[in-house]
Amino acid sequence: MTTAQTPLAAFLDFMNRRGLNTTAQRRIIAQAFFELPGHHSLEEFYQYVLRLDAGIGQTTVYRTLKLLCDAGLATEIQFSDNITRYEVARPKSHHDHLVCLGCGDIVEICDPRIEKLQRELAEAQGFSLTGHLHNMYGYCRACREKQAAEKPA
Repeated sequence: MTTAQTPLAAFLDFMNRRGLNTTAQRRIIAQAFFELPGHHSLEEFYQYVLRLDAGIGQTTVYRTLKLLCDAGLATEIQFSDNITRYEVARPKSHHDHLVCLGCGDIVEICDPRIEKLQRELAEAQGFSLTGHLHNMYGYCRACREKQAAEKPA
């Protein structure tokens, strides 16, 4: 994707280079994906797409998400619940995740100190780091407060 090219234009260009049809449904799905922030399961994203066009099937949504991944414009992620989620790929902007085990909230974090430490740890073990996934699990403030309120006195 060139710097002036939108993610949708990059996807359409990818489809064209592969000789794949750029249907109206695929355009709607791709545009919706780029406009919807966060980390979404297939089912969550499908429900969102249905509000835009009730005629789009779940298989079409799934296949389009896979094409977005193939194009390098989406990333598949799995957290502790083993549900595949999708997020917009940002190749030059790495981030890690905090995942709430209570409500499922996912917070993106980026801290250069963590990145530096990971590189140092890998190098100390003789590894040349090419990438990593760093997910931290716990309970967000709201879930901790809810748990505290529900405890019998």
